[in-house]
Amino acid sequence: MPKEVFIGGGGESYATPQYLSLKYANRHGLIAGATGTGKTVTLQILAESFSSEGVPVILADVKGDLSGLAKSGSADAALHDPFVKRAKKIGFTSFDYHSVPVTFWDLFGDQGHPMRTTVAEMGPLLLSRLLELSDAQEGILNIAFRLADEQGLPLLDLKDLQALLVWVGENRDSLSLRYGNVSTASIGAILRRLLVLENQGGASMFGEPALDLQDLMRGDDLGRGMVNVLAADKLMASPKLYATFLLWLLSELFETLPEVGDPDKPKLVFFFDEAHLLFDDAPKALIDKVEQVARLIRSKGVGVYFVTQSPDDIPEDILGQLGNRVQHALRAFTARDRKKLKLAAETYRENPRFSTEGAIRDVGVGEAVTSMLEKKAVPGVVERTLIRPPSSQLGPITPSERRAVMQASVMAGKYDASVDRESAYEILKARAETAAREAAAAEEQAETAPDPMVREFSAARRYSGSRVGRSTSRRIGGADTIASAMSEAVIKELKGTTGRRIVRGILGGLFKGR
Repeated sequence: MPKEVFIGGGGESYATPQYLSLKYANRHGLIAGATGTGKTVTLQILAESFSSEGVPVILADVKGDLSGLAKSGSADAALHDPFVKRAKKIGFTSFDYHSVPVTFWDLFGDQGHPMRTTVAEMGPLLLSRLLELSDAQEGILNIAFRLADEQGLPLLDLKDLQALLVWVGENRDSLSLRYGNVSTASIGAILRRLLVLENQGGASMFGEPALDLQDLMRGDDLGRGMVNVLAADKLMASPKLYATFLLWLLSELFETLPEVGDPDKPKLVFFFDEAHLLFDDAPKALIDKVEQVARLIRSKGVGVYFVTQSPDDIPEDILGQLGNRVQHALRAFTARDRKKLKLAAETYRENPRFSTEGAIRDVGVGEAVTSMLEKKAVPGVVERTLIRPPSSQLGPITPSERRAVMQASVMAGKYDASVDRESAYEILKARAETAAREAAAAEEQAETAPDPMVREFSAARRYSGSRVGRSTSRRIGGADTIASAMSEAVIKELKGTTGRRIVRGILGGLFKGR
């Protein structure tokens, strides 16, 4: 018999229990509803259920509440506990309190183990989205990535990319002949956007050791799937950084994991909270990429669940692929709200027993309108459902409890210390230093050896024919003095400071003074 997880239902008008079949859990899903209607609890109980079935989970904790997954819940007053009452009402006879195995992650390394990627792995498309670049600026970023590949310049962190962009600017004339116009204004704009990203803390996102995706797909000794909780409360201050990083993570899973067809249960479930941030002002190329990933990643055993306020936040082509749905209440105080409510109701298979639109408007906190995929992946009719209570703690754990979980994790120490190996910045710096040394040696040699140009002028004066008379010697001597002075000035300038400035301008401007 196919395995399934209990979502809720039962009791009074909630007569039909709702189960999510693990066989269809990789067909993606949607958790929607207005603020305060219970989306976070639904996410929590789904994470618990998947973990109990041995399925690893990735989720972002945007408010800090989901850290409670690491600690068992507890009854306040035995049978009077509201969760116990809810479980009894909906027929959830196997309800008990327990924690699930949790690994905490944090891009900034404060509330979890550091989670990094490299600039090269992020790629120009996602990086352009993160930096909000124009088409022309994105084109230059693509040139920079191409040159990094051709010249063997690893792009690991932000200073690598900054160094490469400066080098591109200094060689823009020759590069323009090959790639088209390389504008210094566009390069300057990209460098300024990189500075903004650095000020937002984005520099900590790039570097090594980079995240090993297998570390997100682990289980514990009891066979339970690991719940990977990404601390995102601070990250949400930079919405583009938040959305781009999660999209990179999803893309990396898509590119890396092998095809598995239709497994009995997912290999991994990915929850994308505040999903509207992914699509706000997103270029069509990026939306097409998300649609492609959503369509194909299920064959690799990954289920993706978007969490947002309204189904209207998700592009229609992607929304159509989300087979398992939990819709919490949507408020309809304005004409626009009522339009969204109607559109949300139209995405469900109707139940003749009640109005879907009215149910979405009227369900209370902890209730939802649900539809799960049934046999042959057919959407079930919409049902009003009382969501089951969580077994883990509702609400955040304390900072000291979080630290204890981190210290006990097998990930402790693996990513804590960053590594700065030789990459584009160091290679370009070494080239600049080598060029500077060669220029200095050439100058020193030129100062000690007889100069060919000086010898030529001297020979011309000595062997120019018959000597001039006294009456013309002053004029000829004056001309000779001017010519000698000019030639000596040119020679001195070529082999002196100007020569050094040219070398610095081409290769070493970025590294001067470092």
